[in-house]
Amino acid sequence: MLLRASRKRKGDVSLSDPIGTDGEGNELSFLDILGTEPGHVEDEAVRRVTLGRVRKLVKGLPKKERLVIEMRYGLLDGAVHAQHEVAEVLGISRSYVSRMEKRAIEMLRAGMEQPETEES
Repeated sequence: MLLRASRKRKGDVSLSDPIGTDGEGNELSFLDILGTEPGHVEDEAVRRVTLGRVRKLVKGLPKKERLVIEMRYGLLDGAVHAQHEVAEVLGISRSYVSRMEKRAIEMLRAGMEQPETEES
């Protein structure tokens, strides 16, 4: 398994890897070209990858749980809706919305803990 994992990572590239030299012979990296703080670029990349993965997982939720998460966290229209508003739209109790939200979050958490496959 270790060999398989190392083969998968063989193509990985770091933002600090040298990509060439400047006119004075100094090594250049992607970070030098981007002109931003190294931590910021990496943090933004991780945030975008994580956000994309969460969106995929949300799409895989059962219909009602997906709607609860989308409404509660503003994924539909940017507006965050209270549990009582979601309950009214779905015609269920606020406590049932709470249970559905908790169940959906657990599904998302479990999905995030799984390693991402290439076909995902």
